[in-house]
Amino acid sequence: MKILLELRPALDGHAGIPQETRLLFRGLAQLPGVQVDGLLQSSQQRLANGLPADDAELSRWPLDKRINRLSRVVVSLQPSETMDWLMHVQRALGLTLSAAAMVAGTLLGRRQPLTRFEPEGFEDFVWRALFARTLQPEDFAAVTTAHYRVARVPWTTAHVSALLMRRLATAVYPRLDTLGYDLMLAETPYPGRVSGSTRLVVRYHDAIPLLMPHTISDRSYHQASHFHALRRNVRDGAWFACVSEASRQDLLRVFPQAEPRAVTIPNMVSPHYFFEADSRPTRIDEILRTRANRQVEAKAAALGPREAAAPLARGPSYLLMVSTLEPRKNHLGLLAAWEQLRANGHPDLQLVLVGMLGWDHKAIVAKLLPWVARGLVHVLEDVPAADLRLLYRHASATVCPSFGEGFGFSGVEAMRCGGVVAASDLPVHREVYGDAAQYFNPYSVAQMSASMGQLIDASAHSRRAELVALGGQVAARYLPDKILPGWLTFLRAAAAKTGTS
Repeated sequence: MKILLELRPALDGHAGIPQETRLLFRGLAQLPGVQVDGLLQSSQQRLANGLPADDAELSRWPLDKRINRLSRVVVSLQPSETMDWLMHVQRALGLTLSAAAMVAGTLLGRRQPLTRFEPEGFEDFVWRALFARTLQPEDFAAVTTAHYRVARVPWTTAHVSALLMRRLATAVYPRLDTLGYDLMLAETPYPGRVSGSTRLVVRYHDAIPLLMPHTISDRSYHQASHFHALRRNVRDGAWFACVSEASRQDLLRVFPQAEPRAVTIPNMVSPHYFFEADSRPTRIDEILRTRANRQVEAKAAALGPREAAAPLARGPSYLLMVSTLEPRKNHLGLLAAWEQLRANGHPDLQLVLVGMLGWDHKAIVAKLLPWVARGLVHVLEDVPAADLRLLYRHASATVCPSFGEGFGFSGVEAMRCGGVVAASDLPVHREVYGDAAQYFNPYSVAQMSASMGQLIDASAHSRRAELVALGGQVAARYLPDKILPGWLTFLRAAAAKTGTS
């Protein structure tokens, strides 16, 4: 069975979909009878052509020409460090012409060719750009000797072109030349079609752009791009591997006809997260200093001299939240609940927030700044797994207060590290965390505060011990060796069906 797996998300970010993409690529490559090739594609940039896919044609190319072509692919996958107005104009013009050519070619029945990328000589790029943020060093050889294909058309351009064409007639998506592949596995609804002999498989993370569009950025674009690409995928007979049963049910609410082709396969937890019995909190204060978000720190410094808070290394007393700072994640609810806890018997409790600044974060940061200036709230970014493992292990509680999720990585990671989890009472959290979390109403600050108080009070030892024990059992369900057999069964079933044109 030959699979082409979309690697675009792996180019960005530590956690969430980027992490899942890396784990899935490595995991599927270990399955018997499976060959996984990676699809290189950029969200915004048109890529350089790779090598010819045809072996006979490639054999006529001299070595220097091959190296030059592959080197240009690497360059085109990198964001430009300096871009003046002229380069912006050139890129915009190039993408516009590219989109027009793509639409015209698609209407004429042409397929987008997939050229070849050979990693030999470019192992450092492949490892550090795509895989190093999640995989273990021992995986280096496997991913740097794998096969890769290049799709030149930018992912966003395919979305935008389809939406523009929809206003004229119908959404038109490029058709990739995937001949030779039994399956193409895409992360999220894919703005493209595949060859008739290939089955498209969509890794479906959540329906938030459709069912909670008020919580996302660029609402009109993201709602429309998600819906129309998803509808095209459904019409083309795609199969769906949903990260949770809750996400599967949301998918079927919109497209019930996909029910026979939709299954639930949970995400895998990264091997970087595990329980360390001899873990000590001595490095926590160092992590808070070295991983602090500089943008937030600069704004806090403008409020006046920073106050010296009690060092956490002397006795950890902090709540931890790991998530992008954006309204849907409910940071402000957690902040209010934390303030109540401090006022009601926990004056030394601090708050540690790990995650990049997402859309509409300014209102959240504005509420955090007075506490950041006092040294009681810490906003961190780019925290490597080893540091995050330590933070999970020693937190008074890892809190997952979101209003909506597709899975919930941080709770599972915290459980793997021996941490205690408190989570919003969502169907997906109940499904993923089971009895191993303390639940609260995310819309009630009082209930959130009371729920977390039950975990951090001096009398909470037995409850904490119970949750840690249950958490170890629950988190073990998401280890690769537990998840991959389900993938193999699903992919064999999908490959057994013929593709649609």
